Amino acid sequence: MNIYVGNLSHQVTEDELREAFEAFGEVTSVNIIKDKYSGESKGFGFVEMPAKPEATTAMEEMNGKEIKDRTIAVNEARPRSDNRRGGGGRQRSGGGPRRY
Repeated sequence: MNIYVGNLSHQVTEDELREAFEAFGEVTSVNIIKDKYSGESKGFGFVEMPAKPEATTAMEEMNGKEIKDRTIAVNEARPRSDNRRGGGGRQRSGGGPRRY
């Protein structure tokens, strides 16, 4: 089961996050999302636990707990949607030559 962990302190390491969740069972992976340019934590990450009962207990017990003076938010990760848009900016209409 993939678990979302939000509101992480930028000082929390993947090892510390793994250790916190291993108290509830096996952890197969931990991934703290980082800015691709600065390498700094974006303040959230994901923990993968193979056993659903252990993952459910971990989510219930860890949600609202403090890690490095930050109260974390923990819930089941939602799958990425395929309609993510890159770039941003607004669409402009009416391009091309003007006719009078």
